[in-house]
Amino acid sequence: MEKKKVKILFVCHGNICRSPAAQGTLEKLIKDKGLENYIEVDSAGTSSYHVGEKPHAYTRKAAEEYGITINHIARQFKPEDFDTFDYIFAMDHYNYEDILRLAKKPEHQKKVHLFREFDPAITDKNHIPDVPDPYYGGYNGFQEVQKIILRTAENLLNYIIENDLKVKK
Repeated sequence: MEKKKVKILFVCHGNICRSPAAQGTLEKLIKDKGLENYIEVDSAGTSSYHVGEKPHAYTRKAAEEYGITINHIARQFKPEDFDTFDYIFAMDHYNYEDILRLAKKPEHQKKVHLFREFDPAITDKNHIPDVPDPYYGGYNGFQEVQKIILRTAENLLNYIIENDLKVKK
């Protein structure tokens, strides 16, 4: 019997900045390790403002600096995502709370985490910061977000490998 894929969903507000950056980054890391057959990644937004749009141009540009291509079209988070995905990572506390409000079962709530719980730069795990929303700022904000996402996604992937795929790195 073939093991089912581990399915990961990243969620931000509009699904054009932070969550597609995390999706594209993790997809590249997965591909680099040859794990495409074992892990699947998607992203969504809690709002419907940008449904059908490509990620923000600065999001794509900042990712490209690291050799990451983001191929995603914005979509809205839906309650069925709780049944589809094993892990749901909110990019900030606001969206974390929005997602939890939609969770009707305890097992759905257990799937929801703050993305930066896996940020190796965070030493106080009782105070997990948000991935800052770069939407209203300049390009530097998008670059900073990409750095946060890269180091956090690397740590997250190592966790998935060790805990879900049962492979030692």
